[in-house]
Amino acid sequence: MTTTGKAQSELAASVGLTDADLIAMYRTVALARAVDERMWILNRAGRIPFVISGQGHEGAQVGIAWPLERKKDWIAPFYRSIATCLTFGMTAQDILMAQYAKASDPSSGGRQMPGHYGNAENNLVSLSSPVATQMLHAVGIALAAKIRGTGQVAMTSMGEGSSNQGDVHEGLNFAAIHKLPFILVIENNGYAISVPADRQVATPDVADRAAGYGIPGVVVDGSDVLACYAAAKEAADRARRGDGPTLIEAKVIRLTAHSSDDQQTKYRPEQELAGLKALDALPHFRSQLADAGVLTEEIEADLTASIKAEVHAATEFAEAEPDPDPSTAMRWVYAEEWPSEAPPPWGLGGHGMEGHGGPDDRSAAEGATD
Repeated sequence: MTTTGKAQSELAASVGLTDADLIAMYRTVALARAVDERMWILNRAGRIPFVISGQGHEGAQVGIAWPLERKKDWIAPFYRSIATCLTFGMTAQDILMAQYAKASDPSSGGRQMPGHYGNAENNLVSLSSPVATQMLHAVGIALAAKIRGTGQVAMTSMGEGSSNQGDVHEGLNFAAIHKLPFILVIENNGYAISVPADRQVATPDVADRAAGYGIPGVVVDGSDVLACYAAAKEAADRARRGDGPTLIEAKVIRLTAHSSDDQQTKYRPEQELAGLKALDALPHFRSQLADAGVLTEEIEADLTASIKAEVHAATEFAEAEPDPDPSTAMRWVYAEEWPSEAPPPWGLGGHGMEGHGGPDDRSAAEGATD
């Protein structure tokens, strides 16, 4: 996903991008962090109910999603995928609409819990609460792409804890056997809620498992945005050539608790938490671009101001949007057209209760089935 800018520093040239690409990548990382921080403020203020954060994952997510083609390729994200979704076409407003569960929330119309992002317009598949189920969705999409010859790539991401689910083995085994255009990204932040990585996986790296499927397993530093980009670019190129899937493990950090309902100081030592800032991709990428002469003080000031304005406007918009109408609660849950003679007593999707099996029509419905 390159931009049209032509200026190319040595840093940009080293990964086949332009300086404009690097600035756009940096802005997306910074925007994801700003949106995430705003979510925590809103939660603590009692404005939104729940937050699952992506702080510490943003650099890897932007770098890995960047080589994929918007509106062509497919991504099945997971609950920390704020930066992935922003990279692939969602906006700060879209993310906050999901947090507020508003009627016009593009992820689910306010029906999913916060963090369950999806966007049909940008080929982002909505996820469900059971972890790793998005694996099978993405592999299925990759199979369809191969059968149809579309040249599309499907990618899914998850934490290292989720990688232990049976769906992951089944999906990766199938993708490897059939050489599907698929990328599995494991964002390893060292904890599955409160369980440390050495109690989840018996090998040093989740990527070690790739050898058992006969596919490449790549470990990349999640604080190095451009290294993540290079790994994903190679995996995407491999997938499009018909050479099959790749497992990318990005070693990231989790700067916040597992969620707004968690207190990580109970299981993470103070010294460990204090050392996380040194591994944060956002300041690392900022310094890298500044040292290369790509990110000037003027450009950074402009980006900071525009991001602040964007997040503020997104918050104001989401706050003012109407909540979902309770009469539409069954929309997209049950079939719009009921196959039996009488509609169900709870009402049909997309309609109010009256005239569609609600309390006023229950006797009629019962009579119709006698």
